[in-house]
Formats: sequence, structure tokens, C-alpha cells
Amino acid sequence: MNARLYDVAIIGGGLVGLATAQALLARRRSLIVLEAEPRLALHQSGRNSGVIHSGLYYRPGSLKARTCVEGRQALYRFLEEQHIPYERCGKLVIATSERELPILADLQRRGHLNGLQGLRWLRAEEIPEYEPHARGLAALWVPETGITDFALVAQALARVIGECGGEVRTSARAFRIHRLGREIILETTAGDVRCRVLVGCAGLQADRVARLCGLHPELRIIPFRGDYHELVPERRFLVKNLIYPVPDPEVPFLGVHLTRRLDGRVEAGPNAALALKREGYTRWSLSARDIGEMIAFPGFWRLIARYGRTGLREMALSFSRRAFARALERLVPEIRAQDLRPAPSGVRAQAVDPSGRLVDDFHILEAECMVHVLNAPSPAATAALRIGQIIAARALGHLEGE
Repeated sequence: MNARLYDVAIIGGGLVGLATAQALLARRRSLIVLEAEPRLALHQSGRNSGVIHSGLYYRPGSLKARTCVEGRQALYRFLEEQHIPYERCGKLVIATSERELPILADLQRRGHLNGLQGLRWLRAEEIPEYEPHARGLAALWVPETGITDFALVAQALARVIGECGGEVRTSARAFRIHRLGREIILETTAGDVRCRVLVGCAGLQADRVARLCGLHPELRIIPFRGDYHELVPERRFLVKNLIYPVPDPEVPFLGVHLTRRLDGRVEAGPNAALALKREGYTRWSLSARDIGEMIAFPGFWRLIARYGRTGLREMALSFSRRAFARALERLVPEIRAQDLRPAPSGVRAQAVDPSGRLVDDFHILEAECMVHVLNAPSPAATAALRIGQIIAARALGHLEGE
């Protein structure tokens, strides 16, 4: 075998994999990024709401909290350097019931502990100053939140990687991985690759890539489809920037919200409906393999038992535009079902443990000469540059420990 030997091979050309590659190249390491699809950012990295998260929601001290705040600052610098369009537009998180007020107060406390500046508690009569058509009992104004196009971020990272001597290879799906002495051999649809250290950042396929490497992670990826609608053009005036509900603290999803995009469109969503295919973006997308793996995993049935009622509510949002509109009416009472039209969906790679618990934080598994990111939930796009540095440091530890 005469294929080039790389210091590091990264499986997955999404934002986290590309950011990891950029961080490794800063340490002058030879590397290749292997992306299974013909183009970058076809899945989670390019099918998201485009929101640059502030760090409001996350438990202080958690990896998500630290990487979101640090990653947001790094992302804004990167956007400036690469001349990628963005706006620091801020967002409102609105409480619409008495039950949500203490949760909103806890979010304000978390935001302060996570270092957010400029958080402001709004009384009901102050909400229209920020969003004239929104209503609620109280709200938090979060000025650090912004919007961008993360597909452009992925393209810019790939460009930087190429300029720094790295390689990004698309249409390169790994189907066999094995060791040969101190090397790792990856057999892919674009040819064999040899490396000293392997990093898995495979998103929706993260657990399968780990198993392909001979590991046995307890976690399984369960896909959740996020359906979106958008406001018809003549009703976009109802939303200035970003309007969010108070999230349910029992589940790691933010609830259906309203997001202005850079091009002026206003998206509504996503819900979090169980998907029957890991890369299935319609209600009718099915994969026998994906369904079979889910039902064979005990954690799946415990997940259903724990969140069944919530799951049915989220599924209803997928099948009923009226139900979707009712969820939005809580935030902007003037929205009606006829104001909405379908928009492209996304699928979230959600790790679930054997007890049926939705894994809420980033989860990284290490083995000999390997680092696998098994859970990279929101705010992974915002935090990518920082989480990439952390993964790169772990990969370097394996290189230096040889």
C-alpha cells in the first residue's frame, strides 16, 4: 500500500470536523477530512436555523456552556475575517404563562453566570418595543444572539484548510476501518487512507463510525426531524428578528420559534419529531436499517416510555399546519395557519443512553489513537471553533503519546 500517511484523518466534513482540522493545521499536522457526501454541509451543518447562540440556556460549567460562549466570540471574529454576512440582531425569549416565569428567571441567572452582557428582563408592556407584534407576560432580551449562514462557514473553513496544506475529500464514505501495525487504514469509496490518529465527527452516523472502528459505545444516535415553515412574504413584518418560547427544561429542545434569515425570510420551527431515517427530511422517509437498529436498542423503548406524550405533541406539529400555527400564536397572536408555507426540514443527531435519557451535553469517546464525537447537539454550530480546538488537543495527545 503506497497511499500517503497522514497524521490525522477526520471522518465527517461538517462544522465540527472542519473546525477540528483547522485547529490541527495550526499545529502544522498533516491531515485529511473525509466527507461521505458529494458536497459539504448537506446535513446538520447546512440544515439549521442559522442562529449564533449566546449561551443563555446551558448549565454553567458544562462543556456546552463553555464552548458556546467562547465559540461564539471566535465565530464572530471568523465571520469578520472571512467576510461572511452576519448580524448581531439579538433575540427575545418570551414567557406566555405564569408557570414559565420562574424558568425564565432561571435562564436569566444562567445567562449572567455564563458571562452574557446586556441581558434585560422585560415587562409585558415592554415587549413590543423589541418585537411590535409579540406578546407575553415577560421576556428576556438577549443582545449577543446573531444570525449567519453556516453553510458559508463550512465552505470558508474548507478553503482555509486547503490554504494551510490540509485536504478535504468529498464522496469518501468509509466502509471498512482496521489497523496495520501502528497505522489505521480507512477503506473509502474514494480510495484508501492511512493515518496515525483517527477522529470521528460523523454526526448522524457517529455511533456507526465508532462501531466500524471496533468500539462499542453505549450511546445510540436517534434521529429527530425538525420541520420548518416560513411566513409568506406579505406577513414577514410580524417578526423583526428572533422570537423564542421558554423551553421545557425536561427536554434538550428549544421549542418552535421564529427566526429571521439574512435574506429576509422568516422561518418558524423546528419541532422535534422522531425520524424513521437518519438522513430523511420528509415525513415519509423510511430506512429499514435505521428503524431496525432503533427498535433493537433498549434505550429507545425507555425513551418512548419517558417522553411519549411529548413525542406525540411534536408529531402532531409535523402533520398539522394549524397546530404549528397555534404554537406560534402564543408568541405572536396575529399569526394564522394561512400565513405559513412549508420550508426545508432538518434532522438532528440525538444521542440516547441505555436508560432512555437524551444526552444533553457534548460527548466524546476516546480509544487508542482515536477520538470520536458521539454527541454534538446545538449549539455545536456556534461552538464549532472552540469544540474543534478541544478535539484537536485530544488528537494531538494521541500523536504525542505514540
